[in-house]
Amino acid sequence: MIKTVPTTPYQDQKPGTSGLRKKVPEFQQQNYAENFIQSIFDSLDGYQGKCLVIGGDGRYYNREVIQKAIKMAAANGFGKVMVGKGGILSTPAASHVIRKYKAFGGIVLSASHNPGGPTEDFGIKYNISNGGPAPEKITDAIYARTKLIDAYKIADFPDINLDRIGREDVEGMIVSVIDPVEDYAALMEELFDFGAIRNLVSLGFRICFDAMSAVTGPYAKEIFENRLGAPTGSVRNFMPLPDFGGHHPDPNLVHCKELYDEMMGEDAPDFGAASDGDGDRNLIIGRGIYVTPSDSLAILAANANLAPGYSSGIVGIARSMPTSGAADRVAEKRGVGMYETPTGWKFFGNLLDAGMATICGEESSGTGSNHVREKDGLWAVLLWLNILAMRGESVTDIVTQHWATYGRNYYSRHDYEGVDTDAANGLIGALRARLPSLPGTKIGDLTVTAADDFAYHDPVDKSVSRHQGIRILFEGGSRVVFRLSGTGTSGATLRVYIERYEPDPTRHNIETQEALADLITAAQSIADIRGRTGRDAPTVIT
Repeated sequence: MIKTVPTTPYQDQKPGTSGLRKKVPEFQQQNYAENFIQSIFDSLDGYQGKCLVIGGDGRYYNREVIQKAIKMAAANGFGKVMVGKGGILSTPAASHVIRKYKAFGGIVLSASHNPGGPTEDFGIKYNISNGGPAPEKITDAIYARTKLIDAYKIADFPDINLDRIGREDVEGMIVSVIDPVEDYAALMEELFDFGAIRNLVSLGFRICFDAMSAVTGPYAKEIFENRLGAPTGSVRNFMPLPDFGGHHPDPNLVHCKELYDEMMGEDAPDFGAASDGDGDRNLIIGRGIYVTPSDSLAILAANANLAPGYSSGIVGIARSMPTSGAADRVAEKRGVGMYETPTGWKFFGNLLDAGMATICGEESSGTGSNHVREKDGLWAVLLWLNILAMRGESVTDIVTQHWATYGRNYYSRHDYEGVDTDAANGLIGALRARLPSLPGTKIGDLTVTAADDFAYHDPVDKSVSRHQGIRILFEGGSRVVFRLSGTGTSGATLRVYIERYEPDPTRHNIETQEALADLITAAQSIADIRGRTGRDAPTVIT
């Protein structure tokens, strides 16, 4: 019943920041998904008889690839597969299941915050035994194998019923269909004071959570409404849909405009939040105030001790390089470690495993801790609720007090999406060539003090990751960062990160784009964005 199927390699299966992402029609090409899955297995050792976790965010083509992966796992010698009911497992829940049941690893089927549907995005990534995304040495090996693969193995048995919890034996392998929510919800109850949050809700504190018709819907419904007592309807768009109901499941101010407008209105709820396609990102909005992901990371780190799971304090904070320096000031004042890594959650794994960091975050709305090895949208929302319950203050009060204590890092990201790939690469290449001559350059009232192409030296395994983004630093602590995103599926996305530090509390209420205006002009001038991309303005500003 085990078949070895001849195949021809594809040359475009290079994993990006978090796995292989392409349009659905590309994954539907003959043997395309099979080639990549077999290349994963061919790049691993010692998995015979071990457990593999499989799950996804419910997007279009999710179920079909899950069936392929189960049959290929059986053919390649895995002893057990654990898969979420309906094919559903949020990315952080998958990480937790891998860790809790000591699985060999997991296959996560998602394109994260990208759109879903018959012509939209799909993705496959491999997570290792610590529950985190595979490090570069493994993804590099997978990519090398995809270019040479000439056959894959698959077992010939009927499709597994993914809608019935239970187990069955197929080809000497156990397939266990599990409740996707239960283990994760139980973990959250261990980390946070659900009693305090329930009490807050019972006093009339209003929560509005938009699941964006994506994977966190069932999790949020169970936790916020069933376990914390929020009224029915507090969780919106809670049914995961293959096309996310036409939503672009990216929790930012563009794609969550309806929630933002409501939170800025006269009768706004006390707390608004959202998560993305696979559940690893978050949006936090208080009544009348949007909390940037960089500020959220810093505030969560500064207040984490208010939650039972972190009552003994944190040992360190890690952030991606483009994320603002707000968390750095918390680490300095608290006397804990601070680590700056490239973009990509996989770079936090070594720090977490080594006990060097407790809380991690990225400016792209990802925050998490050592409870799993992925960013975790609902975890961030629950920690905020725990803090609000314990402090008895509003989101606005907590944010403004934080700025008064640590200073404010004005921060914004400008995305230029779907840029011609050659033009985007040309822009970055030209910037790299100019780096030695930039220090000392004056642009308006700004003076460049340093410029580099960020390279990360991992303090745990001593690996080096180069070319992780162009940094331009100015006098006074301001900076601009340029990098190309690895999460898109068509063209290139140029991300420009702009940051200014303001210690003066009397200057903490300036509109963000206004506060950053001279830096925005400098960024456009230094990179010649208009000339090289033809774009007069960003596609998205967050």
